[in-house]
Amino acid sequence: MDTTRKSRDNTFGEAGQHTLESVMATETSAPLTSIANIGQHEGATVTLRGWLYNLRSSGKLLFPTFRDGTGTIQGIVPKAAVPEELFNTLKELQLESSVVVTGKVRADSRAPSGYELDVEDVKVQQAVSADEPFPITLKEHGPDFLMERRHLWMRTPRQSAILRVRATIMRAAQEFFDTQDFTRTDPPILTPAACEGTSELFEMKYFDEGNAYLTQSGQLYIEATALALGKVYSFGPTFRAEKSKTRRHLTEFWMIEPEVAYADLDDLMKLAEDFLSHIVMRVLEKHRIDLKTITGGDEKAAKLEKIQAPFPKISYDEAHAMLEKAFAEGAIEKPHEYGDDFGAPDETYISNQFDRPVMVHRYPAVVKAFYMQPDPADPTKALCVDVLAPEGYGEIIGGSQRIDSYDLLKERILSHDLPLEAFEWYLDLRKYGSVPHSGFGMGIERCVAWVCGLEHVRETIPFARTLNRIYP
Repeated sequence: MDTTRKSRDNTFGEAGQHTLESVMATETSAPLTSIANIGQHEGATVTLRGWLYNLRSSGKLLFPTFRDGTGTIQGIVPKAAVPEELFNTLKELQLESSVVVTGKVRADSRAPSGYELDVEDVKVQQAVSADEPFPITLKEHGPDFLMERRHLWMRTPRQSAILRVRATIMRAAQEFFDTQDFTRTDPPILTPAACEGTSELFEMKYFDEGNAYLTQSGQLYIEATALALGKVYSFGPTFRAEKSKTRRHLTEFWMIEPEVAYADLDDLMKLAEDFLSHIVMRVLEKHRIDLKTITGGDEKAAKLEKIQAPFPKISYDEAHAMLEKAFAEGAIEKPHEYGDDFGAPDETYISNQFDRPVMVHRYPAVVKAFYMQPDPADPTKALCVDVLAPEGYGEIIGGSQRIDSYDLLKERILSHDLPLEAFEWYLDLRKYGSVPHSGFGMGIERCVAWVCGLEHVRETIPFARTLNRIYP
């Protein structure tokens, strides 16, 4: 789907975190500002550094739209108000030419930002050639065309807004744990074994040590740091060699993973709902205009306002019963087989019954990872939880209470045909001061897709890596 077709001169991006006020203005005596902060200079003449995003003309009036990474603003250039050379230069200027613009800030309630710029001067830093114009235009572009030009596509207002929201989500995620007395501990990216088997990992030779794998999770390692420090989290890139082409999958993505000693499943679910509520609150504080740019309306922000703890909590059995009833009523096409994990259509139906994330807990142990603690009330179930985002965005958090028994964990490793020697260090954690402990993982990209209302995760990261894409 073409995400550039919204009018270029009717789009404004929310403030980025890095403003330009601290940069010394050498081109003009007018104070340097960013578009995001231009409202602080109403009635004053200012300088912007950026790019020509769009240009319309109406006789003796030019309407250039400028962008600077923090937003866009429309300029007004009457032919009679500027030197003829300036007017003609601007009229012929190609899109994405870099410019330094000086003008007077004027309030205008019709403008998306509330302001326009009466342009007084434009200095061209680099003029794009008319023989090789900027390739992304207002016409319809397919996803392959846009992904091949991802390095340029991200300049458009919608894509820039998504990346600003992503940055805030990552900052808010880390902020939450930092203010809750968690210690960040970074696990290795190269590992000798996998959390859940090696069939979906990228494999490589590691000198004379045999095979190594790009990590699919830092969990096993931060279990070790949790037993040293109490409350920890990791935050970094992870890799899955899944041959999946769905809208929810990337082969390289970012994961934040907390782990807490002496925490059970109930503690974990409370942590997860507080964590997500905090992230959404920060996005709403900073990015309402960006959300409107991304989605074209205010509906997404209104939905996000409902994301507050506590979240609804249902068991796997309750979710299965919900799907059985839905199938009987013709609401879903295929019945859910009890004992199977939930597929994307199942998760979509379940999540659509709630206006905030729903926490599905106690899945059958056979469909979950080897390290999950069995439920004492029913050992066929695991003390685990998946948090399903509303609107069919699927699982955004997966977590569990971990097995704390040495004997049981060893039995599980062997029953899953995993190499015992690779997990000796992990078993040591159950030899020396083992305690109940729990943790979860949240993929940043799925969270961004949900918060921004995106159809595909490929737009949630600057340069997506998918089954069939590793360029640019």
